[in-house]
Amino acid sequence: MSSSSSASPRIRMPDKIPSVEEFTSQIELQNVPAVFSGCVKNWKAFSQWNPSNGGLDYLQEKVRSSSVEAMLSQQAPVFYGDIRSHERVSLPFATFIEYCKDILQDRSDGEDSFIESKKHTPAESHNNQHEFPEQIYLAQVPILNIERTEKVQLECLGEDIEMPSFLESKTMASVNLWMNNARSRSSTHYDPHHNLLCIVSGCKQVVLWPPSACPFVYPRPIYGEASNHSALDLETPNFCAYPRAEHSDEFSQKIILHAGDALFIPEGWYHQVDSETLTIAVNFWWRSDMMSGLLDHMDSYYLRRILRRLIDKEMNQMLHLPSLADDKTEANQGGQPNNRVPDSSEHLLDHDWVRKSSEGIKPKEISLLHELDSISLSSLQELVSLVHERVDPSQPVDSTPADNLDIEGKDKTNEIMKVDLFNLKDDPVANVLWTLQPLALRSVFLAMAHNFPRTLEAFILHVLSPVGAEILTRKFEQMDQLIHEEDQNQFYQIFYGVFDNQFAAMDALLNGKESFAQQAFKNVLDQYLGVHFEGSKPLVK
Repeated sequence: MSSSSSASPRIRMPDKIPSVEEFTSQIELQNVPAVFSGCVKNWKAFSQWNPSNGGLDYLQEKVRSSSVEAMLSQQAPVFYGDIRSHERVSLPFATFIEYCKDILQDRSDGEDSFIESKKHTPAESHNNQHEFPEQIYLAQVPILNIERTEKVQLECLGEDIEMPSFLESKTMASVNLWMNNARSRSSTHYDPHHNLLCIVSGCKQVVLWPPSACPFVYPRPIYGEASNHSALDLETPNFCAYPRAEHSDEFSQKIILHAGDALFIPEGWYHQVDSETLTIAVNFWWRSDMMSGLLDHMDSYYLRRILRRLIDKEMNQMLHLPSLADDKTEANQGGQPNNRVPDSSEHLLDHDWVRKSSEGIKPKEISLLHELDSISLSSLQELVSLVHERVDPSQPVDSTPADNLDIEGKDKTNEIMKVDLFNLKDDPVANVLWTLQPLALRSVFLAMAHNFPRTLEAFILHVLSPVGAEILTRKFEQMDQLIHEEDQNQFYQIFYGVFDNQFAAMDALLNGKESFAQQAFKNVLDQYLGVHFEGSKPLVK
């Protein structure tokens, strides 16, 4: 799969806090991240929660005896979103604050960090969890939650924060506290909501990947737990198991957020967050207009549209033709249906045309060997040679002189071995087809049909791979745009007139195209959904 980091939307860094209209039209609607420097410096929390200025005492007094649900990880300092890698435990907020105070005391005493000395020691059970406070992270502790009000644990802290002015028109899904007492890292994931991450104290580094980079960060299967998380080991990625991950850095963007800053992370953007010791943040989540306006009865339609778009893109990348992906997308958006059968394939589906073409129409002999230019003649020789290379090696094949292509003495049709290839670079036959201009390819096939009809028949029925069938029909489509309808009909009459069973030729081309598209579909499932598809399975209802 090809990559191009230059196509990734860049992080916006406006020089002022936007208005509601500016944020909605220039940032949110574009679905691009943006950093707002000093956005939350006017919050009461910005001054009152600062650990270096008595903020921990303030928080302890304000929250008092409330308990919070904390994340306990045995892989600290990395906190993986997969529920198999962490536990949710109830913890008095005051206890967590005491851990933070210990950190501050260690710093002031100039001692080695308590965290550094114990961060590699695993917690063994719930009973001794407090022995390793660096493995505890207050992650997504609700200050406000409109869907689950019973889960709100720190509502009192809402008095110290303000919704940024450019979000005033939004309906918040939740507002949450994030607080760590040790250096920590979240696993790479995306959120199904728009997110404004506000740094109240400390510093965070955020690495972002656009949704289009999904194949390179290996999402977990869509049907599993933590499906919005990456399957990669953040510390030591296994490039043998996840080869596309070697290109993930080409799509990533890194930003450092300091106290007072806010970062807009659009829905679907993968992000990995590193937090320094004693960092406090608040985030706002709200549903995007796109998702909130998507009616349930349209889900299946848009799912198919999106999959079709990704399949088209993948097919072009398998052909190493990224420029054509844009053309196909524009064609689809232009309102014309694209069933992935080029215009020329109408000939493959028109049974009446086949019947008429077999009723004794005598085509003109318009392409003899001596009429071919040197490039077309060389390509014809190569195609003929490649057909005969696929003959069963146990059967002898007479060599063909370079200046004499009279190889029709024997019909080797039943001895041809077909190879299912799906990538252009792996298929020498498909490469020959692709290097020819459409009209040159037309001349080559006319010459082959006149001089070597059995070779052409073997070529289509037994040698042409899925990628070759895809390229050939694309070339036919291009050719049809360059010649008149009468010439089109004459060409297809000559081309299909070679076959004893013309429907078999049509089936071979269409089956090849469908196999190619199915492979692209499998790739899409793997790359974007984390699903390894082996083939059709019985339906379970």
